[in-house]
Amino acid sequence: MIEVWGGGVNTWECDEMGHLNVRFWVAKSLEALGGLARVLGMPEAFSAEAGATLVVREQHMRFLREARAGMSLTALGSVVEMGEDDARLLIVLHHLSGEPAATFQTVVSHVTAGDLKPFPWPQRVRDAAAVITAPVPAYAAARSIDLSPVTTMASLAKAEALGLKRIGLGTIQTTELDVFGRMRGEMLVGRISDGVSRLFGNDRPGPALAPGEAPKRIGGAVLEYRIVHHDWPRAGDHVEVRSALSEVTPRIRRVMHWMVDPVSGKPWGSTEAVTISFDLDARKTVDINPEAVAQMMATSVPGLGL
Repeated sequence: MIEVWGGGVNTWECDEMGHLNVRFWVAKSLEALGGLARVLGMPEAFSAEAGATLVVREQHMRFLREARAGMSLTALGSVVEMGEDDARLLIVLHHLSGEPAATFQTVVSHVTAGDLKPFPWPQRVRDAAAVITAPVPAYAAARSIDLSPVTTMASLAKAEALGLKRIGLGTIQTTELDVFGRMRGEMLVGRISDGVSRLFGNDRPGPALAPGEAPKRIGGAVLEYRIVHHDWPRAGDHVEVRSALSEVTPRIRRVMHWMVDPVSGKPWGSTEAVTISFDLDARKTVDINPEAVAQMMATSVPGLGL
C-alpha cells in the first residue's frame, strides 16, 4: 500500500459521542481516493476540467479504533482487483501508532465525467495498478455484512408498504455537491447521521442495572457499514431517508437506511449498518437490556435489504 492522504481530526468533525462522525470518515476516504487516483495516473480525475473520473458505486467500511479531536490520521491505498472499466480499491486510515483505524473497500467505475458512461481503463492506469495490487487484509474484510451484488429493493412505495420510519427529509444544497454538480458521497451518511435519533430515540438503551447502580451514559457507534449508490442527486433535488432495524440482539443492531426521491419515489442510495451501544465514559461496547431488545424487535423489519 502507498500513502495517499494525511491529515487530522477537527473538533467540529466529532459528534455527541466524542469521536469522528461517520460522514467525516467517509469524506476523508474520498479525499484519499483522489490521492490514489493520482498514483494511478489520473491526477485530474476530480477536477472540474476532467474528461474521465472515478464514480463511487459502493463502499464497505469497518471502524476498528475510534478517532477523537486532535488526533492525526494517514491513509494508505491499494488496488484489490481491476475489471474492464471498474475496480475494487482499498483505503485504510491509520493512527500515528500504525494501528488501522478504519477501512474502506471502494468499488469505482472509470467513467466520463459528464454523463457517467463507463469506458475501459487506459494501459497506463493498469500498469500503475499492477504495482500496488494486493489482497484485502483480514482486518478490512467484511465480517457481518454480505458484499454480494444486490438488486435494490429500495423505493418510496416499498418504504411506505413496509412501514419504514422517516428519519430525514430535505432538499440538496449547493454546499453538498462535488465539482461535477453531484451530491458528494459523505452527504448520504451525513443525512442519515443527522436523523438517526428519530429511529433510536434521544436516550440510547444500556445494560440492565443492579439495584442502586447509577445509570451509565450510553451512546452509539457503527462497527461496519455498506453504502450502495443508485443515483446522484443534484442541487434542488429532494431527498427522504427511511429506516428500520432488520436484526436486534443484545450486542448489535442491524439497521437499513434508504435515501429516496419523495417526488419520483426512486432510490438515491441505500445503506446497511451494524451498530452497537457504547459506554461514553468507559469507551467500550455494552449489551442492551432485555426490555430494550424486545421493544426494538417489535418494530423491526426482518429480511429488509439494500
